[in-house]
Amino acid sequence: MSPHARKRRAARRPPARPRTRRPSRRQHSGDRLLAAGAGIGLAVAVVNWLLAHWWVPLTIGTLAALAGAGWLYHRHRHARWEAARAQGLRYALTQLDALHHARFEEAVRDLMRRDGCRDAVQVGRGGDLGADVKATDPYGRRWVIQCKHRRKGPAGSAVGTPDLQVLNGTARQVHGADIAVIVTNGRVTAPAVAFARDQRLHVVDRDTLAVWASSSRPLWELLRALPPPRSPTPLS
Repeated sequence: MSPHARKRRAARRPPARPRTRRPSRRQHSGDRLLAAGAGIGLAVAVVNWLLAHWWVPLTIGTLAALAGAGWLYHRHRHARWEAARAQGLRYALTQLDALHHARFEEAVRDLMRRDGCRDAVQVGRGGDLGADVKATDPYGRRWVIQCKHRRKGPAGSAVGTPDLQVLNGTARQVHGADIAVIVTNGRVTAPAVAFARDQRLHVVDRDTLAVWASSSRPLWELLRALPPPRSPTPLS
């Protein structure tokens, strides 16, 4: 190979990369010792500060204990008030007639809670698919309730078969109901009553509502042909 060829070949070779020194094990251990020493120093400084200012953690702990005790007291008091209110909850038909339809749903929910359905919840809203209140009774049965409030009470429009058809189409298939109920402070047409009986639906009309709301009897004592209890639940 000629000298010129050797020079051209050498010129095409990439420059050698500089070697980087990797940290030695001794350096790694030194860094860890420095970090550990810094952590211990910080901990010692914090402890010394707390010893010199002992009243600060004592004050914080006392305030936290008082806040926790106050929260527990108010929670217990609220629970007792809710239990007492539920036990004595009563509504007259005139009160129910004067409610907004959303407040009527809340009243039905509260009556179910009074009867022992601790998980009773109002779910009525746009697109609720026929369910305004859901609850589980102490016998483990799932209730799905549709509420039909009439501002004029019995003088308002009657609940008809189409209203029952909506409940029948969604209560069991969509909401998993064991007991499907329609509650109204108004009237119910005779065809709607017959449809409900044929489809194993339950109607709480104005007269039944009056008894339920003004007494301490649970709703399942006022309705007929209910399914048998399931196994007791933690709500029992």
